Amino acid sequence: MQTTTQFFKALSEEPRLRILALLLGGELCVCDLMAVLQLPQSTVSRHLAYLRNTGWVEGRRLGAWMYYQLAGMPTPLTRELLELLKQRLAELPETRQDQAALAEFRRTKVKCA
Repeated sequence: MQTTTQFFKALSEEPRLRILALLLGGELCVCDLMAVLQLPQSTVSRHLAYLRNTGWVEGRRLGAWMYYQLAGMPTPLTRELLELLKQRLAELPETRQDQAALAEFRRTKVKCA
């Protein structure tokens, strides 16, 4: 039960929900998340660490940057919850704004350095 409780607690912060909504579209670099969320690297990394520790995301290092994607959901509960989040987060105006900001950032982005 403790693991399930922590899994749900990870959804209690707005930046973490916004990160999950962005990662529904695929893997992103920390620099992408920083640009869209307009948060410093330390804040984004702290939220990503929480999401990683609770089983929501997994990361890989490429050079100086970490890239994150949604983790494989091992249980029926986690898979169903992820499907519900996909549907409901897409309905939020903030999610649509973040997606537009990500698209704009990608158009102008040179490369994470």
